Amino acid sequence: MTGVLEGDIGIALVNILLLAVLFVVAISIARLRNLFAIVMLSGIYSLVSATWYVVVDAVDVAFTEAAVGAGMSTVVLLGAMLLTSRTAKPDKKFARLGPLLVVIATGVMLIYATVDLPALGDPNSPVNQGVGLTYMQINWADTGIPNVVTSVLASYRGFDTLGETTVVFLAGLAVALLLGFGERSLAESIKREGKLPGSNGKSASETGKEEDAS
Repeated sequence: MTGVLEGDIGIALVNILLLAVLFVVAISIARLRNLFAIVMLSGIYSLVSATWYVVVDAVDVAFTEAAVGAGMSTVVLLGAMLLTSRTAKPDKKFARLGPLLVVIATGVMLIYATVDLPALGDPNSPVNQGVGLTYMQINWADTGIPNVVTSVLASYRGFDTLGETTVVFLAGLAVALLLGFGERSLAESIKREGKLPGSNGKSASETGKEEDAS
């Protein structure tokens, strides 16, 4: 019994530590103005979140967070950052007061809603009844996977998971096309600089002035 309690205390301390790191990173992201640093901290936030999901035995969510949050999202944000400035503009005075009040009100409502939630791990909660209980009983015999959620996603809902993976891939491809990666992006950057191919290094405005003078 003592070993169980010590294990629970250890897991609780790890959870508190990870949540504290997430809190510090979130505050840092909110206060920074350098977009590159914000993107990097966002990736760190996703990796720490994935670690926390592993601690609470949500391995499938951890994989998704690490792949999408820390991987794909970071690449997309870095690509988007190349199309804009590297530093965010300072906010006007009291510009964040409205969003802050909305966040506080939403947090209070969410905390109030948790009062009616069943206890964590309660076998009589609605989540652990019905089809969920059936999966708990037949999971090991059918799949041999210790994590029930992973077995459901990889075995019982394998085709559905494959479809979701395809959707995520297509979404990433669409974002890359919208951001203009490739030859189109190069052409746009040349136009922004005012340089046109075949103009001997002269800008479009300089070429136009020479034509008007002639």
